[in-house]
Amino acid sequence: MLKVRRTRQEDLYGLKEIFSYARKQMALNGNPDQWKDSRPSMELVKKDIENGNSYVIENEKGEIAGTFAYIPGIEPTYLKIDGQWLDDAPYGTIHRIASAGKEKGVFDTAIGFAESFQRDIRIDTHKDNAAMLHLIGKHGFIYCGIIIVDDGSERLAFQKKI
Repeated sequence: MLKVRRTRQEDLYGLKEIFSYARKQMALNGNPDQWKDSRPSMELVKKDIENGNSYVIENEKGEIAGTFAYIPGIEPTYLKIDGQWLDDAPYGTIHRIASAGKEKGVFDTAIGFAESFQRDIRIDTHKDNAAMLHLIGKHGFIYCGIIIVDDGSERLAFQKKI
């Protein structure tokens, strides 16, 4: 069984390895541009940790199986959308989700965690991220439009209400 806990500073090396693995997997699966060589930056992950928004998902042995950021409240990149959100209700956002590739259920666990805090969840991904698009659809997210992230690239934005 997978469990969620807040990320600690000593987890950073493991997260760096997970993000490197995720970048390689994305490139192998036709999505080389979403995180390129340096995203997410360790500075951003450190900020997530400081703000209490970074989480790891551990397996039964206490090994890190995945990571994500869950950020309650307004996401600045979501203020402008080419499309329309389902509503303006308070929401939480899942960002920087990645798996170590050793356990199934990382995405399910992250979504379940977010839903325990918020009935309205938003998420975005690159148009070429077929694996993430599949998981987003499987979990009942609804496509809302296109947003622009900090590097100027487009992301498909989704919302789920429970």
